Amino acid sequence: MNDRPGSNTPQPQRTHGIDTALLGIYLNDHLAGATAGVERARHLVRSTQGSTLAGALGPVAVEIAQDRTSLLAIMKGLDVPVRRYKVYAGWTAEKVARLKNNGRLVRRSPLSTVLELELLRMAVEGKAAGWQTLRRLAAAEERLSPELLDGLLERARRQQGVVEEWRARQAEATFGNGTV
Repeated sequence: MNDRPGSNTPQPQRTHGIDTALLGIYLNDHLAGATAGVERARHLVRSTQGSTLAGALGPVAVEIAQDRTSLLAIMKGLDVPVRRYKVYAGWTAEKVARLKNNGRLVRRSPLSTVLELELLRMAVEGKAAGWQTLRRLAAAEERLSPELLDGLLERARRQQGVVEEWRARQAEATFGNGTV
């Protein structure tokens, strides 16, 4: 509790100067995003099956799932409990996002792929920001491996490049003549 008499505000739990309660919320929020990102990547690969896009994104989708597993391992190593309701919220949000009108009632629109690639790009960028944050915390928190985080960050940057390349290609194909 706070040192002031009559105050109900709990003091932050700190380990090596890090507010562990806030870190737990942060990591669970990233886990929700990672769950949505895995679902989005898998859906995009399935919905474009047999195309060069699916061939390029297939390995990225596998890596995104591996990155989520790495996040879970980091959380376990930091004794951060998984908040299942956040995982379910991320999963549900990704499914609801698929209901967006794409200009066609029954079949998939080329616009669907552009928008899904943009969402996937944002998910990978968010993940990279999370790895960067953890990498900075690794200086004070010995349970965080700088080498692991450097590798995860490098992989996220590579994924960003692949997703952006295909997003630009798809946008050009969808809207025409390189006017994007």
